[in-house]
Amino acid sequence: MNRLHPLSAVMMGIGRGISGLFFAFVIATVLAAVFEVVSGLVALLVPAGFFVGFAYGVAYYYRFSYELTPDTFDIASGVISRRDREIPFRRVQNVDVKQGVLYRLFGLAVVNVESAGGGSTEAVLNFVSEGEARRLQREIRRRTTESKSRRTTNGTDVTAARGVDEGDAETDDLEEPPEDAEADLELDEGGGHGADERDYRPTRLFSLESKELLLYSFASFRIAAAAGVIFLALFALEPILEFLVAVSQPLGGPETLEAGTPRSYVILTAVSIAHGIVLAYLLSAGFTFVSYYGFRLGRIEEDLVYERGLLQNYSGSIPIEKVQSVTVTDNPLQRLIGYAGMWVETAGYGPDSGGGSQSAVPLARKGRVYAFTERFTGLEKPAFERPTTVARRRYLARYSIVATVVVAVAFGVSLVTALESWYFAALAYLLVPPAAHLRWVNLGYYVGENHLVVRRGFWNRRTTVIPYYRIQTVNTRRSIFQRRLGLASLVVDTASSRSFSAPTPTIYDVDLEVAREVHGECREHLQAALAERSVSPIYDRSAEPDAPEHDSDLPG
Repeated sequence: MNRLHPLSAVMMGIGRGISGLFFAFVIATVLAAVFEVVSGLVALLVPAGFFVGFAYGVAYYYRFSYELTPDTFDIASGVISRRDREIPFRRVQNVDVKQGVLYRLFGLAVVNVESAGGGSTEAVLNFVSEGEARRLQREIRRRTTESKSRRTTNGTDVTAARGVDEGDAETDDLEEPPEDAEADLELDEGGGHGADERDYRPTRLFSLESKELLLYSFASFRIAAAAGVIFLALFALEPILEFLVAVSQPLGGPETLEAGTPRSYVILTAVSIAHGIVLAYLLSAGFTFVSYYGFRLGRIEEDLVYERGLLQNYSGSIPIEKVQSVTVTDNPLQRLIGYAGMWVETAGYGPDSGGGSQSAVPLARKGRVYAFTERFTGLEKPAFERPTTVARRRYLARYSIVATVVVAVAFGVSLVTALESWYFAALAYLLVPPAAHLRWVNLGYYVGENHLVVRRGFWNRRTTVIPYYRIQTVNTRRSIFQRRLGLASLVVDTASSRSFSAPTPTIYDVDLEVAREVHGECREHLQAALAERSVSPIYDRSAEPDAPEHDSDLPG
């Protein structure tokens, strides 16, 4: 059995000691106030709490051990209550290595082992040496591949099942890898099973250029950046308010925060919101730049491997056989400059989104991304079908109701404040037709021979490619308004974990008869796909992301 790095004992001890110190301080303070005991009790309990916590952290280190067996990754932990876990390699989803600035300084790393179907990380090794982290990542990946190979020994050959000849992996249309990458990023002839780490290096598929990194940073926005703005406001509220009052005064803001008119306060609020949005945008761009600095995507056998991060380095793998779907994303700004990104959905718990979604291509030219998606998934040439025009009229009515609510709210505000120009809110009706059209025109679906493709969204358009044999359920959903219009929506669910930001792919507002036909076709294709293969990877082994940079047949 192996142990964590010795520094883990110190770090765990300090962490547990601080927790014990805080807990003892709270208890001592309550006892001193309620029972009127001497205040010296605080001075007695607080050091004792730290000592107990520190001792528990050190004991946890000595009681924590792990071991690689031929079939499982075993972990034993717990001081008072022991816990023994055996994680079969066939269930391992990802093995991610994280290194912050301090970790790299001391040569330490955190290893997260994630398994399929879990809602959280299955095992955390906090901390091991950097060399041990790479060894574990390499060995678990290798044994996971071997476990899958043993299960498919008596089954249909992977490439034969997809009609792909191993010798045809490099076709004439594929772009040659960069010359400067051949020396250090070639896959060894032994398939990565050698003991030498130098023989277990990925073939590079994609790397983020400086221009693409900057574009990705400024063409994307993370909602979590708003939390950073709130955090800054909590710790520097007074100087921030003084600054906002000063910059709002030329626009009609109040002279001081205590003295002002309703109009001046409205202007101050608008200026504050504008500054908050700009600050959140800059924080988002900086966080994205730091997180995806040095992004590289490669391939080792049936795994996609990635590495990224400036202050905190991440490296991990995406098992191809566990990928449930592939999604191409773009927002209006990215579409304007002709760029898009690609994400893969797995059945487990992903580090990027906390919901099984991981970035395979953060941002690249749209033609490259769509060509990569087609080749990676083996997708045939799609021809999208849009929902009926009745759906567009439905969106027109829906957004008209929203505009009416906006006008009503503005009128209500005018009754209790000095706001007189409430009727300008009626300009919202001018946005209704383009909003309804943009909603409708960005919806589409394609029912192919091997894949179902679903496209939806305007602000964050998502084009999802789902192999039929990855479909779990197809549900027909009809609201009361859809029933009146003869419409229906199809919800296509896979085994991947979903989150609020990445909802289940849905074909919205098609005719009821069309929905029934698509439902039936998906069921037939699913049964045929399951009959053709018992166990096989999701995607074509000949697929290489760096396809020629031309316009793809997949509509953008």
